[in-house]
Order: sequence, then C-alpha cells, then structure tokens
Amino acid sequence: MKETFPGVYRLKAGLATENYAPGYRVYDEKLLKIDGSEYRTWDPLRSKLAAGIMNGLRNFPFRRDSTVLYLGASSGTTPSHLSDICPKGTIYCLEYSKRMMRDLYMVCEKKKNMVPILGDANFPERYAHGIGPVDILYQDVAQPNQAEILLKNASMFSPRYAMLAIKSRSINAVKSPKQVFREETEKLAGRFEVLESIDLMPYDKDHVLLNLKSKK
Repeated sequence: MKETFPGVYRLKAGLATENYAPGYRVYDEKLLKIDGSEYRTWDPLRSKLAAGIMNGLRNFPFRRDSTVLYLGASSGTTPSHLSDICPKGTIYCLEYSKRMMRDLYMVCEKKKNMVPILGDANFPERYAHGIGPVDILYQDVAQPNQAEILLKNASMFSPRYAMLAIKSRSINAVKSPKQVFREETEKLAGRFEVLESIDLMPYDKDHVLLNLKSKK
C-alpha cells in the first residue's frame, strides 16, 4: 500500500483512508486491517474527490490539521474521508436537506472532528458564527449559481484553497458541458488561480473538479 497524498493510500483496487473511528463504516465501504491499522476503501463512484484523485489530481491541499468547510455534505460520504485525512483538523459540514442532515448527524457523532451545520450555502452570513477562517473550501452543490456560491463563501471565510465540483446539467442543460465549465471557470478568475481542471468521467458524467488557489 502506497501513500499517494498525506492520509490517502493507493490499493491495488483503488483508494483508502485510515479510519478515524475504527470499526465504524459510513456507507458500504470495506474495512481493511493492515499492519495494525484499520483503513476504509474510498469509492470514486461515491466521491468526486476520490474520482479526481483517480483521474490524476496533482495538488492536494489537505493536511492532518486542516480546517475545511464542506458545502453540500449530503449524508457525509466524502466528508468522512476528509475526517480521516485531517484527524487533527475540523471538517465543517453544511447541508441544506433535513433528511440528509439526519444521516450526516449520525456520522458526525462517530467522527468527532466533523461538525454538522444545517443551512443554505447561498447565505454564508447565516452560518458563519463560530466557524472563522478556513484553510480549504470544498463545494459540491448542484445549483445553477455554483460559481457565485463559491465566491460568496470565499469572501466570508478566506480560504487559501478551494475545490469546486461543477455539474454542468445543474447550471444549463442546453449548453455544451465544455461551454458551461469554461463560463463558470471565468467567473472565478478574479478570486482564484485554477491549479487543475479534472474531468470526472467515467465516474461522474458532465462533471469537472476545479482545484483552486486563492489570489488574495
């Protein structure tokens, strides 16, 4: 087993992270015992960040003590792996759906460095209290104004890095995905440098993962 990035391990069949809460399984991932430690397999079909890594992500901003604001945490699949990767940090997990929040809350009870927040990513001023600046802003929100949401939250939380999973069909189902990706990327040009733009096929159709570094 090879460590691809800090806290991310390459297996013959894919990726894994060392389990922050040994014995606890978040979704249908496998738990593996290797050299006295427990690892969770990380499914790129269930996680856009894992898909990005599988498709050649080169710049990995997450560290053991990173503070991360995750917009669109859903039931906690990818945030739970970030919990493993950043065991000394904090993963603030924002989710809009009350139904998904119930599942997310159960994960956060086990993963003590994950903090569940019920809220709308369009209004960062409503959940900013108690968070403060973050190291990394990660966004996976399927709304038409994806770039605007990222910019609003970046202004509030001043991340050094950001990752944006763009779903073209949520923005415009008529335009070509390439045109949508280009237009969304251009909206971010004043605030972020694009380190990488990674097509997530075959794991996610009409998605790219933008890896960004703040200019401010």
